[in-house]
Amino acid sequence: MQMNRIEIAGFISVQPEARYLPSGTKVVNVRLGESHRYRGSDNQPVTQTNWHNLTFYNALADLALTFGKGTNLFIVGTVQQRKFTPKDGSERTVHAVIVQSCHVIGGASVATGPSETTGTGALISPNGDTDHDESFDSWPM
Repeated sequence: MQMNRIEIAGFISVQPEARYLPSGTKVVNVRLGESHRYRGSDNQPVTQTNWHNLTFYNALADLALTFGKGTNLFIVGTVQQRKFTPKDGSERTVHAVIVQSCHVIGGASVATGPSETTGTGALISPNGDTDHDESFDSWPM
């Protein structure tokens, strides 16, 4: 069996901005930070923050534009690896999460948009409404 699926909860680091591919497809790229805390070998608290590149396409890109910096999201997506060669000639590899669905955690930012009803996978809440005050723990997984 093979599976390419990732679930992440974290905070958007910048205000989302749209761009368009030559084909006309709308794309929004943002970075999502998530942290976990633990005690180090010296018994002192340590916080480790991981950053993830998220890519939203089409109707999900429209939805992502309603989010602000600091919006707390729970996303489900797939990981895509891309290789490219910048002008300096060194080959680089980047990983991005292609977002398939997302949920705003908490009530500070309300996300509504065309993807709620188009069936594109933008799960606004587990029961289909726009009540954003529930925890993602209530999501069927």
